[in-house]
Amino acid sequence: MIDSAALLRQIQQELDSFCSEVRANFAEISEDLMVIPEYVSALLQGGKRFRGQFAFLAWAGAVDRTKLTTQQLETAASGMVKICAALEMFHAAALVHDDLLDRSDTRRGEPAMHKRFEAVHESQSWAGSPERFGQAGSVLVGDMMLAWAGEMFAAALDDCPDPQARRAARLEFNRMQTEVMAGQFLDVAEENAGPTRAKHEAVGRANRVMLYKTAKYSVEAPLLIGAAYAGAAESLLHSLSTFAVPLGLAFQLRDDILGVFGASEKTGKPVGDDLREGKRTVLVALTRESLPASVAQLFDDLLAERDLSEAQIAHLQQTISESGALHKTQLMIEQLGEQSLETLAQLELEASALAALEQLAKLVIDREN
Repeated sequence: MIDSAALLRQIQQELDSFCSEVRANFAEISEDLMVIPEYVSALLQGGKRFRGQFAFLAWAGAVDRTKLTTQQLETAASGMVKICAALEMFHAAALVHDDLLDRSDTRRGEPAMHKRFEAVHESQSWAGSPERFGQAGSVLVGDMMLAWAGEMFAAALDDCPDPQARRAARLEFNRMQTEVMAGQFLDVAEENAGPTRAKHEAVGRANRVMLYKTAKYSVEAPLLIGAAYAGAAESLLHSLSTFAVPLGLAFQLRDDILGVFGASEKTGKPVGDDLREGKRTVLVALTRESLPASVAQLFDDLLAERDLSEAQIAHLQQTISESGALHKTQLMIEQLGEQSLETLAQLELEASALAALEQLAKLVIDREN
């Protein structure tokens, strides 16, 4: 059986080592830069590491051990851990930008990156706006992290013994980067344009955002990258996509519920944070779809607020629950989860990797944070 705890430790070691190198390089440039590796390192501690785990398990399940020497297999496994670390760096970069775009002040119970830089400005009594400095700092650090993810990924490809597999893995990584940024833009567009567009189309638009912003990049892309690195055939890549997409959708739908109803001590975010950010999720779209026009307008007006009171949050939660949208979303998660697990059972993967993927998929579906 694949030791997931050992894998998580190895991924963390890769991230810590990279941050140490950045720290050493920045120390030679300017003391002002030293907060960057400190904050990035803090953000990279812990987390669920779903993306890294999916990537490694896909590689472990697809790699043909009969075609590699023991040394080649060990080197490829080491490279795969580096790829896992690169995916986690990319994910963390996306979180930095996402928190800024959503004006979310916390991440895992700690200040978001832009709030950390605001605090630096305030503590030093610098000229200008702390808020503006925080925004600029988080954009630049997020960009750095995207570049570092690409750097880590490129270095990992050197450990792959198959040139064709290296190209295939690079193609999947490139596709992931483009799709998640496209999904992020669609999310921002929907937050602004959603109230002006046809209500009956809202669920379809929210599904498209969910697919590209989260579902594909959280589950499908890591699986395809890992399998491509192993030299998997197109047929297996297609089957992995069939397993991954419904699971990724279930993952995001669970996230939508947690963003509205989740306990802050588990999510690391204030209760109802998605409502404060005005997110146009499937949960919200299903609610609006069921409301009379006058009530839907009030619902939209509250979502447009960015300083909701606890009473307003409770009112929105009650509206979502009583509309039946919460129940519908929970049913969708169950159906998508079942569809995904049925597909997984048919995949031709190494037995221990397949068992670990099943366990990880169930964790994704039933998670509480």
